[in-house]
Amino acid sequence: MPQTGPLSALTDDQTGREGRPANRTVATVENTPQTTATAEAPPQPATAATNATASAEEHASHTATPEEPAPHATAEPSPVTHTNPVTKELAHRTTDTDVFPTRWSRISDTRFRFTAHWPAAHPFFGPVDDRHQDPMVVGETLRQASMVLAHAEFGAPADTHFVMWDLTVFADPSALLLSDAAEPVEIDVVCSEIRRRGRGLASMRTTMEFRRAGRFVARGTGSTGCTSPLAYRRLRGRQLAAADTPVPLLPGIAPELAGRSRPEDVVLAPEDHPAGRPDDHPGVWLLRVDTGHPVLFPRPNDHVPGMVLFEAARQAAAAASGHRPFLPRTMTADFARYAELHSPCRLETELLDKDPEEVTVRVSGRQDGETVFTATLTSARTAGVRSLP
Repeated sequence: MPQTGPLSALTDDQTGREGRPANRTVATVENTPQTTATAEAPPQPATAATNATASAEEHASHTATPEEPAPHATAEPSPVTHTNPVTKELAHRTTDTDVFPTRWSRISDTRFRFTAHWPAAHPFFGPVDDRHQDPMVVGETLRQASMVLAHAEFGAPADTHFVMWDLTVFADPSALLLSDAAEPVEIDVVCSEIRRRGRGLASMRTTMEFRRAGRFVARGTGSTGCTSPLAYRRLRGRQLAAADTPVPLLPGIAPELAGRSRPEDVVLAPEDHPAGRPDDHPGVWLLRVDTGHPVLFPRPNDHVPGMVLFEAARQAAAAASGHRPFLPRTMTADFARYAELHSPCRLETELLDKDPEEVTVRVSGRQDGETVFTATLTSARTAGVRSLP
């Protein structure tokens, strides 16, 4: 079940739930990387984790809040002697401007440190208002950094298909300020639940803590798996064959309702009701799939990527709650199966809690009578400014 509270502090020994097989059919899979992914940064498998399964994450009793963040996980790290550049191939992006992690270094076999840059302006991950950066950039940075490590540190080949099983982000919106955008973001990473397939990677969990100038900004965790091209073709052969079939582009809802500024970034469409009244089912929308969107679909795909579903959940929560701006403080998502391109996906929302301080919305996506994903988002009221000195 999604967790609605903040994540526990990063620890080396994270014990908990067992990892799942990477070729499991109930998952959502990320885009296949370009074949040059390992040309600039060859894989360096973590030797201590070979043929071993790292323990999973334990959620400690002490949890973080914006006023009292969890202890910094790497207060006394080993000296960093070498850093590696992040390429767009390793991060599974097609343009450099869409790559947020910039460099990384190894602290130990399962601990790493990244530097990232969250720009003040971006075609998709832009500001949500005139003061705050988009909290969704935390989840996208976590996704990119996880795949960088999978390729360059844990031996996942360049043509690996990545599976996203879950994603949780806890952010302090008051620390996500446009005025601080020039300040680099430091990310401490712990890899756990590591499952090997030979010398390569089958699956792992990454847990990350994000700071600016030593100040807590966000924490996130996600579980991913790796599937070989051969196994993926066996699993998704029919869908791969239909990947070139055009997907009808549905009309989007008003951008301001979805918390967006541009119509092309809206991923919600009004549900088509026989009676012709869009208010027959308030809080219900259809997923709007634009396979030509340069950020959401940087490459051809045979399904809807997990981050598109994550964004759809955020937009549905914004539309259902009416919060302006919708600044997610916590976001959790569990993915149950592939979201297919050529079948309507219905998004249903439920307001769990609404008061002057915050609102919590549960979003579920259903397709062909089956649950595709569930998400829970809590948005705080507009946060006070805590700019860096």
